[in-house]
Amino acid sequence: MLTFTTPLKNKSCKLVTVLLIISILQGCAAVAVIAVTTGTSMATDRRSIGNQIDDQSIEVVAYNEITKNKSLNDNTNLHIISVNGSVLVIGQALNTYLRDQAIKIINNIDGVVRIHNQIRLGNLTSITTQANDIWLTSKVKSALFSSDVINADTIKVITENAEVFLMGLVTKKEADIAIDITRNISGVSRVFKAFEYL
Repeated sequence: MLTFTTPLKNKSCKLVTVLLIISILQGCAAVAVIAVTTGTSMATDRRSIGNQIDDQSIEVVAYNEITKNKSLNDNTNLHIISVNGSVLVIGQALNTYLRDQAIKIINNIDGVVRIHNQIRLGNLTSITTQANDIWLTSKVKSALFSSDVINADTIKVITENAEVFLMGLVTKKEADIAIDITRNISGVSRVFKAFEYL
């Protein structure tokens, strides 16, 4: 397991580190595909390139820190998503101690501005639930992309146990439309917004 012993100061170093970790986890062929799709999404993202790299770094470091903590690795199912240093933490923890420990670790990561703590206490989700979440995410994304009023490229959609979380840099009007679209999708139990407004 890779560990980060010193803070990453150089933005290009951060990007190289992210791509290196991806290549280790998924293989070189996957990196080529990710690099192409990342390039496309980076171009349409409203965040600056520097902020996108910072957010990727936050996510990688958070994942690394959670994974190397045995208690958290074995007894939680957490996902960390960062947009402009605003970090959404979702998933499950078996108790409040584990939840608080995870939030403390993430809060100490360089670049984290605020944390949206949406960790639920309880058993970890099943493979069936996770598969349903992937399906719901694709349904929400398709619905957002079919709208001609909003730019769906600027909205991140994350689903956990049928709860849909929306993030991104949007106008108030775009946020309202995205929330309305998402609420009306069959299978969505709750919509949580963690937008940053333009």
